[in-house]
Amino acid sequence: MNRNMKVAAIHDLSGIGRCSLTVILPALSAMGIQVCPVPTAILSSHTGGFGDVVLRDLTDYISPALEHYKRLDFDFDCIYSGFLASTEQIDHCLDFFNSYKGALKVVDPVMADHGKPYKTCNDQLRRRMGELVRIADIITPNVTEAAMLLGEDPYQPDMTLQQMKSFLVRLSELGPETVVITSVFSGGKTCNIGYDRVHSKFWRVPYSMVSGNYPGTGDIFAAVLTGSILRGDSLPLAMNRAASFLELAIKTTYGYSTDPREGILLEGCLSYLMGNPTLCDYETL
Repeated sequence: MNRNMKVAAIHDLSGIGRCSLTVILPALSAMGIQVCPVPTAILSSHTGGFGDVVLRDLTDYISPALEHYKRLDFDFDCIYSGFLASTEQIDHCLDFFNSYKGALKVVDPVMADHGKPYKTCNDQLRRRMGELVRIADIITPNVTEAAMLLGEDPYQPDMTLQQMKSFLVRLSELGPETVVITSVFSGGKTCNIGYDRVHSKFWRVPYSMVSGNYPGTGDIFAAVLTGSILRGDSLPLAMNRAASFLELAIKTTYGYSTDPREGILLEGCLSYLMGNPTLCDYETL
């Protein structure tokens, strides 16, 4: 790259648990991309097992921040939205996307996982998430979120090839040219799958699992995928880079037997993102 690219990351900030902005910032920074955080909420920890969480909703911050950036004539190469603390924040995300029409629009529709919606995801937020999906260039739902966006049963234990392609195409028909679905289980394998509507190509990146469930992995995957595409990678290479890094970080973490609630040991793995390894483990779907 001959210039520093800038990403406005509209996500929450959790103090403990290595997720959202606490992993997006270092991951994209290691890839040579400046992250300009637009926090949607501040939490004492993520909501997965640390008891009563202290949460401060920052809905009233987002719009004034955008107006400040516009007064400065500050430009962004990408607007990237994630966890939203209220339905009103959908409107603020739409304002960001509409204010920077030339920026890559990435939407990670954070709503659910493991077949169940998060406690913070009410019916109205679920319905309105489709408004962001419609104007996105890229969306990165996990398989539960993909099913919810399509009005399907959120529990998808084992998908056939036909089901995977159907999900990808139907999600793309909602608006985005590129769809990546993570954490898909099919035929005894776990994988991430992707669809490039412009070239009518389907991709799959299988990966090996270890025991344990770590928060923030979806955030890391989407961040590395976004950084890779901004740096010029094709979709299958970007998917492979994100999956390879995540597999490395998860296996490293598992080897140290740390508390899974604290997330993956990202700090010791960032050097992987600073290089540009040749990746070739993707396959057509």
